[in-house]
Amino acid sequence: MKFRTVIAISFATASVWAGDSGWSGKAPITEKAPIEECYDLGGEISAGYRTDYILHGLRVDRDAVWVDVNYTFTDFYFPIRFGAAHTSGTDAVFPFDFIGPIDTTDVYLAADFENVAGFDVTVGYLHRFLNFGLPFIEGINYGELSLDIRRDLGFATFFVGSTVGLNSMDSFFAAGGGDGWLYRAGLEKEIPLCDAASLYLTGGVGYHDNFFYDIPGSSDWSHYFLTASLPIQLNCRTTLTPYIGYNGVQQWDVYSPQGDALHGGVSLSVSF
Repeated sequence: MKFRTVIAISFATASVWAGDSGWSGKAPITEKAPIEECYDLGGEISAGYRTDYILHGLRVDRDAVWVDVNYTFTDFYFPIRFGAAHTSGTDAVFPFDFIGPIDTTDVYLAADFENVAGFDVTVGYLHRFLNFGLPFIEGINYGELSLDIRRDLGFATFFVGSTVGLNSMDSFFAAGGGDGWLYRAGLEKEIPLCDAASLYLTGGVGYHDNFFYDIPGSSDWSHYFLTASLPIQLNCRTTLTPYIGYNGVQQWDVYSPQGDALHGGVSLSVSF
């Protein structure tokens, strides 16, 4: 979802495409012999719970648990992040309730480019495998190519991005049509609270262009999102992040059966 990272959260957060949250520092033993307190190799393991599994603005499941493992290679001209994530829901919602709980496994690769004409740019590819709760319904898989652009405006960070679903005509999404597109834009604000915690406020809007379905009315403003997250640094390797969010669904064809969702969750990340 830096395919985003918004959430972004979008939540930003999230999407899958979240940045490295590792931290390292130094703790002196003597005045002349400081040593590293934590040595970050570039890896990260995260796990969490979310009350609602929201995929590109569409709520597909409830009471979902997830785990993510990724590693960032820094020996190249720009950092390259490779990872895999798995999400298991327990209660699919309309229009997916007839297929039972939804499990997704994502394998992703992302490259981060800093200060490109004043912008931070992330380019990523994700391949998603969806499995459903009914044994007689075959799972599907498809790819997503994404672009995320960010700029610090001083008072907040502006982000804009797009995602295209590759080979989606052969999957459950964009049924009967071509590859669909997603667009998003918003603002993110960091409010430092203390040395170990900052409050992140994120808000934005999404536009879907025949991504989930290729039917009349499925190209329109699809949703807006608001999220507040509070990463708490427990130590130099571990971060606990509770969050609360609001996903507002625009009432047009594909989404008309769904209402707005107040959702939340918590995650724990460990760098190594």
